[in-house]
Amino acid sequence: MKLYIKYMVSTRCKLAVKEVLKKLGLHFVMVDLGEIDIMEDITDEQREVLRVELHNVGLELMDNKRAVLIEKIKNVIIEMVHYSDELPKVNYSDYISEKLNHDYTYLSNIFSEVKGITIQQFIITHKVERIKELLLYDELNLTEISYKMNYSSVAHLSNQFKKITGLTPSHYKQLKDNKRISIEEIGN
Repeated sequence: MKLYIKYMVSTRCKLAVKEVLKKLGLHFVMVDLGEIDIMEDITDEQREVLRVELHNVGLELMDNKRAVLIEKIKNVIIEMVHYSDELPKVNYSDYISEKLNHDYTYLSNIFSEVKGITIQQFIITHKVERIKELLLYDELNLTEISYKMNYSSVAHLSNQFKKITGLTPSHYKQLKDNKRISIEEIGN
């Protein structure tokens, strides 16, 4: 039985969900970002206990089909931007559409309607947060970050970064109080 979970965006979240499932005596086939597949069919009472336990660890069991689709879109983007070694070289619209087996226009319209921003804006915000992270690690120079994040040039990266943060990447790196936004809070 597949279930969908909101705010499940990291390995730590996956571990928390596995612990909750173990605690409730439920056996999982798969625990992935935003979704789990459990072996058992659960009763309404079990579902409510699961909902409460997930809520206690900051997660939310979802029932609404539109909310599930929005969460799937967000998880594809989060996985693509934060957990891939390199961003795909194809258009993001093609990538997302292929991953979710839906027409991109349909996905885009629902996402914009529900979230109040476009998928593209959501991607850019996540890319900027990832760039902040890479700048703080100080392992890659700006040219390498630009390539890794699939920008056409360092100037393009810098312009987009400044538009979102108000700072150039080099000025951001020099700041002592580098404020990053947690993945869970981006676009929520």
